[in-house]
Amino acid sequence: MQVLKLKLHWQILIALILAIIVGLLVGREVGLFGVTFYALFDFIGKLFLNALKMLIVPLIVSSIIVGVSGLGGSEHLGRLGGKTLAYYATTSFFAILVGLLMANLIQPGVVDGDPKEVFGFSADMTLLEETVGDKDGGDIVEVFLRMIPPNIVAAAAEGQMLGLIFFSLLYGFFITRIPEHQAKMQGDFFAGMFAIMMRITDLIMLLAPIGVFALVAKTVADTGLEAFGPLALFFLTAVLALGTHFLVVLPLLLYFVGRVNPLRHYSAMGAALLTAFSTASSSATLPITMDCVKNNAGVSSRTSSFVLPLGATVNMDGTALYECVAAIFIAQAYGLELTFATQFLIVVLALLTSIGVAGIPAASLVAIAVILGAIGLPLEGIGLILAVDRILDMTRTAVNVFSDSCGAVIIARSEGETGVLQPRTTANRG
Repeated sequence: MQVLKLKLHWQILIALILAIIVGLLVGREVGLFGVTFYALFDFIGKLFLNALKMLIVPLIVSSIIVGVSGLGGSEHLGRLGGKTLAYYATTSFFAILVGLLMANLIQPGVVDGDPKEVFGFSADMTLLEETVGDKDGGDIVEVFLRMIPPNIVAAAAEGQMLGLIFFSLLYGFFITRIPEHQAKMQGDFFAGMFAIMMRITDLIMLLAPIGVFALVAKTVADTGLEAFGPLALFFLTAVLALGTHFLVVLPLLLYFVGRVNPLRHYSAMGAALLTAFSTASSSATLPITMDCVKNNAGVSSRTSSFVLPLGATVNMDGTALYECVAAIFIAQAYGLELTFATQFLIVVLALLTSIGVAGIPAASLVAIAVILGAIGLPLEGIGLILAVDRILDMTRTAVNVFSDSCGAVIIARSEGETGVLQPRTTANRG
């Protein structure tokens, strides 16, 4: 029972170490009662991935509708709301481009030899090349056509998430445009659905150490330790990309757009960043983020109380960046060279799904499953990144929270608040 009291990342680390040892010991042939351990690992791993896939439609739909409808009526979508949404869309787009650039420069998934043997994939590589690789610039038009599916139910059943995301954005927006009693009923329904999906997600993430153990043990039993070289390079690529956004892009925005000292803001947000890293949850960090932004950075309550809760729901720079790097890494691991059209689709989906990712640990795995399905890659590819996902989850959450806080500072400055990031004696305490 003491293991259950360990933090999730420690449980996953223990599962990873055990999986490597067990996978090396049992290989593909060792078993009991006519059933190999390899087949057992494969079965448990597929169960875990199926459980993640099961969450996709209801979690993404309810999360987006709740987040967008939470903007409220037109009084909240005026100048302050417009600035907030523009900032969040811009920084998420910049983050995705950073991830795209790093993944293409470093190419962590490119290996010598047959990718199927190195990573132990079971998918038909020839079929994947036909479905994923055979795209050109004309397929960009298809991306926009898929945003408006003729049958939303069929789109959900077939995993056409781009149309479902667009529909959810519209649905959430127009909840704010109907009579109040109807809007409340709709809002309560989807808020309830979202709360339920959070509970189910929590349950499935409790099983993550078992899923990681099975998936990693299967890979090690099949290929030995060959897959860990590219995995380490993927980890380095993701950290470099997140670090570039955290240490270069966001400080430049603070300096040139917000006209404040970035170093002062890093100091002001210390407690929130440490909390975000340790909990891997932007939602759980929100109270501390608001306290740091108001009391340390000097942003008014009017600005922080609108910008930060919205950001904890819809602004996920680090997550969007990570989704992009992960999808390209998995495609490279399958030996696929992604065309411009496919990479454009990844950028669009990373931007849209980052809006619908819940601010809880490992929720981005659901979004990555959406992207893989949309570009035609098997879900088994997620098994490659599970071993390092938890540490990267903690890192990207800190980036998410810091981006929210930068948004609050920049928007406060644009609203004429003069005490932002000034000495405490002159700070505007709102």
